[in-house]
Amino acid sequence: MKKASIIIIILIISIVILFIVLGNISKSGKAAGLLEGELLKCPDKPNCVCSEQKDDTDHLIDPIIIPRNTAGDTLNILKETIIELGGEIKTDTGTYVSATFSSALFGFVDDLEIRIDSKQNVIHIRSASRVGYGDFGANMKRVELIKELFSKKAEVE
Repeated sequence: MKKASIIIIILIISIVILFIVLGNISKSGKAAGLLEGELLKCPDKPNCVCSEQKDDTDHLIDPIIIPRNTAGDTLNILKETIIELGGEIKTDTGTYVSATFSSALFGFVDDLEIRIDSKQNVIHIRSASRVGYGDFGANMKRVELIKELFSKKAEVE
């Protein structure tokens, strides 16, 4: 019994150390960026969602529709929303924004990227974990929350 307890404790400590190491590794990455003016396709892992790559149905989400009579500047509303949710803006080109979100427990970093497509009147969005395989739906939840908050802020009263 004592031997089994020691093995379990060692396993738990090893897992915690692994998560700490992976959290630190994720801090050294960066957002995927744009390729030929579009957000990149998600890797073959369930820890990413993207609205731009229509052929990638495993990761596909709907873009944000920009209301015709948006109350304020679309980009500023998006940046304000990201910051309110704990994100840190890393890049802002006027039509493309990248930001990072860090988990509280081990500091895992996720990248959020937004591309405003004024021709189609939509905002494309991509959110992905830098390390690991799964994310327990964190990126999807974040994107849905951003969509909801943006819609509320963009409504003309």
